[in-house]
Amino acid sequence: MKKFTALLLATLLLIVAAGCSGSSSSAPASQAAEPQAPTEKTDLIFADVGWDSIKFHNAVAGLVAEKVFGYTWSETPASTPISHEALIQGEIDVHMEVWTDNLPDYQGDVDAGKLTELGVNFDDNIQGFYIPRYVADANPDLKSVEDLKDYADLFPDPESPGKARIFGGIPGWEITEIMEKKVQYYGLDEQYNYVIPGSDAAMNATIISAWDKQEPLVFYYWEPTWLMGLYDFVLLEDAPYDAATYHEGQTACPSVSVNICVSNAFAASNPEFCEFLSKYHTSSALTSEGLAYLQENAGSTYTDAAIWFLTEGHPELVDQFLTAEQAATLREALQA
Repeated sequence: MKKFTALLLATLLLIVAAGCSGSSSSAPASQAAEPQAPTEKTDLIFADVGWDSIKFHNAVAGLVAEKVFGYTWSETPASTPISHEALIQGEIDVHMEVWTDNLPDYQGDVDAGKLTELGVNFDDNIQGFYIPRYVADANPDLKSVEDLKDYADLFPDPESPGKARIFGGIPGWEITEIMEKKVQYYGLDEQYNYVIPGSDAAMNATIISAWDKQEPLVFYYWEPTWLMGLYDFVLLEDAPYDAATYHEGQTACPSVSVNICVSNAFAASNPEFCEFLSKYHTSSALTSEGLAYLQENAGSTYTDAAIWFLTEGHPELVDQFLTAEQAATLREALQA
């Protein structure tokens, strides 16, 4: 019995010792390893919703991604709503031009934390009826849309004797109907034919032809575009924007906040690049300049335009977008 008791005590001592040995090699719960930060994403995907301005801004941001951060980048073409959903799902990392008014659910999605809004790219985009600068200079009293009623003889419609001509928007655009209502609201339809061009290319050709011949022209257009960067047009004044009557053509068109957004996953994994994007702020005029460079330099690419923009066009923006060290890195890379 004594032998059994001694054996039992020895076994218990071994179990206790083993338990103590195991506990000494384990970290206390309070010292458990913290979650690892998300792995930095180095192959970036930008949204491409089709228009020239976003391709230009993608190229500028992509150039910084390459030269400063060592990333590679590509674009995924899709419509505005599809690109927005892809951003929420993390299939797209960066959207340089979210036209917020074109997405009914945008603010709700931001408030719900479905994506990360970093800032405003530009918010001074305007649209309306324009005349060439040479027409404005020759007719200083022609300042507003309403003034057009006194200048119908200046804009004759060659296909309709006795009537003037005013060019509207592109077929299928909501603004095209709004501008037609504007013509009617101001009573211009009694003197002017509201002509809808077949496409933006056809509209551009008409505008450039009139400019080259220094002919009077009144037409609907928008900013930013290469046309506005390359030529000097004057926006006709209108009544202050009022959301209640805008769609009836009774007020000026509103400016839209064009924001830079990223997916939540990208915001978590690439804080330094997101810091750069949060400082990225341009304007319609700056964007139009970049697009005008493309138009004036046949065969140039969006990357060529981005290099020109950051080195010759507006080098001061480099210091606004980047830290001093990052700015030096970019300038050295672009001079190589």
